[in-house]
Amino acid sequence: MTKLEAEYLEYLTVQKGYSTHTVKNYARDIERFQAFLAREGIAFDAIDPAVVRNFMTEELMRAKGGNPKRSLARRMSALRGYYDYLLRQRVVQTNVFRLMSSPKQDKKLPEVLYVDEVIRLLDANAKREDELAIRDQAILELLYASGVRASELISICPIDIDFRGRAIRVVGKGNKQRLVPFNSSASEAIRVYQKELRPKLLPRNHTGRRPMELFLSAQGKKLTVGGLEYILKQVEEKTGIYLGLHPHELRHSFATHLLDNGADLKMIQEMLGHSTIDTTQVYTHVSEKRMAEVYAAHFPKRHGKKPDEKD
Repeated sequence: MTKLEAEYLEYLTVQKGYSTHTVKNYARDIERFQAFLAREGIAFDAIDPAVVRNFMTEELMRAKGGNPKRSLARRMSALRGYYDYLLRQRVVQTNVFRLMSSPKQDKKLPEVLYVDEVIRLLDANAKREDELAIRDQAILELLYASGVRASELISICPIDIDFRGRAIRVVGKGNKQRLVPFNSSASEAIRVYQKELRPKLLPRNHTGRRPMELFLSAQGKKLTVGGLEYILKQVEEKTGIYLGLHPHELRHSFATHLLDNGADLKMIQEMLGHSTIDTTQVYTHVSEKRMAEVYAAHFPKRHGKKPDEKD
């Protein structure tokens, strides 16, 4: 790794606040491009669009499984940012990556649970008898009833909750605040957790910092997004109901079920905290797909007749 690369990665960590995982991915992407330039005998400050296209073509041909277009889009983003940094440091004269667009990715519809699957999951988790069951029930109920993001849920503090109005103040992307409603079953689950378990978890935190956040780990610490994902995997293990559970899956289910029951798309956008209606629009395609599946599964089949045969 060159000195410039190390300085850029430190800049991403310290100044931009990127996660360790993201910084490692960006470092790997930059190294792959540097290795390509070395094989081709091209200086990093002498590239042009043709060089970049050749690199992306080679990467696409080498891709095995997964989502190659997504990986290429991330590499373009990483290299675009790196060359922006080099431009500010006056190491290069121009950022070629700013002249090129990332490969278009195939649109993938969100994974969504059916209502009866959600009910089955909540009912099964409510029957657990281990200590953390009531915390996990509150998390499940709130994720589904409010549609909040994982990062938003772990940042909620008790002071953010209005039980009388059944609404929570959350801070979303871009530090934007919004009020999100939740239902009576989520309200009850949170009250039980706050009264019976949270006071027991707090004293287990020996870091010297008393967490203000609502949801805590078994050690009394603030949850991380990774910790939340682990909890949902444990819910599957403890209930025996495997649905590929993920925070975003419950968020997608929340939005789709609202739409299925006639909620206004603009209102769903506001509850989800989407900056544009286009992002929310994907749930109309999910509903159309589910409608087709339900029709195919339940509409009476015409036995004994060919598709083109008239009555």
